[in-house]
Amino acid sequence: MNTDDITRVPNKTFPGKSAVATYRLPGGGGFLWAVAVSPDRTQNIRAQTLGALGVIDTYLKDAGLDRTRIVKAEIVVTDHDNKPAFDEAWASWMPAGYGPVRSFVQSVMPEGDLIEIIITAALPA
Repeated sequence: MNTDDITRVPNKTFPGKSAVATYRLPGGGGFLWAVAVSPDRTQNIRAQTLGALGVIDTYLKDAGLDRTRIVKAEIVVTDHDNKPAFDEAWASWMPAGYGPVRSFVQSVMPEGDLIEIIITAALPA
């Protein structure tokens, strides 16, 4: 079994799961998947959103990508009523015309976490 086409960056807190994974297709291209929460979970939803997006920026940069390569985003929040504040932060971060397919769901999360962002980005061919 060849695993050279998949790269994983372990989650620092839970080594049994990955923070980032990339899959390279045999002919070129592939996908990057990443999950992020804010480094500072004492802040409000807007600040936590921007913090998580900053983590996503780092993952993208490390892979040689930018925000325009994101094709899907899954947003998990503890309170669906925070959607307007999230949308404002997202709109200030995502380049116009490059918005990915996006879902927004409410879930129970650990104390302090208000948001978790999961993205899929396309690697260049």
